Amino acid sequence: MNSSVPNAFRGILRTANQWLKKTPERALDEAYEAALKIKSIEDTHFGGGLITSDTGNYSDSVRSLFQRDLDVYLETIKVRLIEFKASNSVVKIVNVANPPRLEFQVDDDSTDIQTVDIIDEQNIILKKLKFIDEIRARYRSPDKRSKPSNKAQVNTAAGGVSPRSSLSARSGAMGPVRRLDDELVERLTKREAARDEAQSFADKTGVVPRSILRTVDRIKRELDPEAETEIVEEFRESKARTFSAIYFILLLIVVPLLTQQVSKNFVVGPIIDHFRSADAITEIVPSNQAERVFLNDEMDEDALHELQNYHERLEFQVLIGQLPPLTEEEMHEKVHEKAIDIYRSYHQRSSDALKNVFADLFSLIAFALVIVSSKREIAVLKSFIDEVVYGLSDSAKAFIIILLTDTFVGFHSPHGWEIVLEGISRHFGLPANRDFIFLFIATFPVILDTIFKYWIFRYLNRISPSAVATYKNMNE
Repeated sequence: MNSSVPNAFRGILRTANQWLKKTPERALDEAYEAALKIKSIEDTHFGGGLITSDTGNYSDSVRSLFQRDLDVYLETIKVRLIEFKASNSVVKIVNVANPPRLEFQVDDDSTDIQTVDIIDEQNIILKKLKFIDEIRARYRSPDKRSKPSNKAQVNTAAGGVSPRSSLSARSGAMGPVRRLDDELVERLTKREAARDEAQSFADKTGVVPRSILRTVDRIKRELDPEAETEIVEEFRESKARTFSAIYFILLLIVVPLLTQQVSKNFVVGPIIDHFRSADAITEIVPSNQAERVFLNDEMDEDALHELQNYHERLEFQVLIGQLPPLTEEEMHEKVHEKAIDIYRSYHQRSSDALKNVFADLFSLIAFALVIVSSKREIAVLKSFIDEVVYGLSDSAKAFIIILLTDTFVGFHSPHGWEIVLEGISRHFGLPANRDFIFLFIATFPVILDTIFKYWIFRYLNRISPSAVATYKNMNE
């Protein structure tokens, strides 16, 4: 029994050591995979050349899609190479302190060395780094990078590209999501490229109105024999994206809550209960223990007020005949028992407040780990939220904006902020500082209201002017 704890601790250290040693290889493999994806896009869509706006017969939306993919993969390479260099340095320091043993495979009939694993591994690492450096060097100069053409901005401003088409381009630029089938994503990309080519041709034609040409193109696509297959594939992609976004939202909610409850009840709780035990209280509460039970003066005043109310209630019940007459000793005994109960109650409340501090810290760490390790899921969630927001009508957008602004910065919002701040103070066992609460209410809603107004003026007015007009009419 005594040796099981050191053995378990050594097992944890061994697992952590193995994970640390594999970190450089894992980071290099992810950077190498991103470089291979860039090379695949070059060979498939640009004839082995650079991913630029001048190569290939593609529309502006498709070029923007390729450009976004390129930016994502280059950023992945940059981050993973930094991780590779940092972790490789740490592993080298560990290996100097504890050098690994070299194992050679030798033929039975000869004394020549057949394979040396460490040399082969170094050669593989050098080859991967060389390939990654070649890919990065081709896009290191800012002059070689493709930039969106001005015509794409003009078409967007003129209404040539709808918010939904730009949304599809953003969703395609996220790279292959782990829960989506790679072949399905590739087919959807090719189909969208062909569709955007037809739309680009309609935008370039100036004799016939562009809306008529777009209508003709839409009718052609609907009459296409493969239109039903395309619709099914689009539905599958949308279903997978929706499932991934909802799953990630639930993950962001469930993981911190479970971490908070588990750490509070099984990690932090037993430790605090061990040092703050109220089971030894019998008749007389020690003075030093009574001073430590209250974390602040407000809890002390609440306890005294509760005990005073109980004493006055006993006297009132005796006067109206609900209780038989009590002697002074009996009255003192009842008040003493109530004081012990109040002591235990506030002792438990103080312990819960201390538990909440550490448990919420663990919960915050768990939430941060989920965010850091889920970059692709965040991109999918952003695409899902954009699609939901763009799908709302103008009146629904205006309704949501008015509801949020009136809730957080409206006329009755100070009462809500006061309740929230007092609840947070009780949660952590802190005194409700009225001066701080009033100062917060006087400044934070004003700052939040300014941010809302700037967002409406700066972004929403460009994305959906009709929603802004509806918002102004409803707000007046």
